[in-house]
Amino acid sequence: MNLSFDIVEQSANALRLDILGGFHPPKDDPELDGFQTLLLLGPLEPAFWDHFKTQKEYRDGTENPVDRWSSRVVTALASALGGHPFFPFSGPPFMSFYDWGLRSGRCHKSPVNLLVHNHAGLFLSFRGALALRQKIALPAPLESPCAVCTSRPCLTACPVSAFATGAYNVAACRDVIGAKDPSQCLARGCAVRRACPTSQRYGRLEDQSSYHMRVFLENDP
Repeated sequence: MNLSFDIVEQSANALRLDILGGFHPPKDDPELDGFQTLLLLGPLEPAFWDHFKTQKEYRDGTENPVDRWSSRVVTALASALGGHPFFPFSGPPFMSFYDWGLRSGRCHKSPVNLLVHNHAGLFLSFRGALALRQKIALPAPLESPCAVCTSRPCLTACPVSAFATGAYNVAACRDVIGAKDPSQCLARGCAVRRACPTSQRYGRLEDQSSYHMRVFLENDP
């Protein structure tokens, strides 16, 4: 199949997926041997959440609906385009999505060490990746939005400074959300992600962010 970036993008968009970046793996890449292009996929905002709520995975009451939807849809896309799907939630071993994001030139390390995207900001979310055996031309990398962000509100937005050490303090985050939740993380989504100026222009619905935070809290070990 003769593919182009535009053809893959149109196919992904029809499934409410967005191409968040991509790169050409070297021949000696141990995870991507035999593939010449990797494309990172995430929700196509702002219409993704309303669409997802109509899907069988959301409506059947079974656990992990977003992951199950992602597995079904990205696998179908890969099959249609002659590629191979990868997922951030299948493992161990887990695939190197953080590193893949950096290699794309469209995702960058933020001041709080979360990946930040040129369009999605700190609301960056990978639902899967599409590996292709052919090499297709990719859009040029873009500068990190953090390079022009002088206020860096992400550094001070968390009520318990869960990212202060450079590593995510999961326990502190769960404690404050489960108690008084002063920054309304449970109702509106992570305060750090919301504080990012690029995130604020992205169109992520608070209902979607709240859903993920509720799942995060309910799965407290």
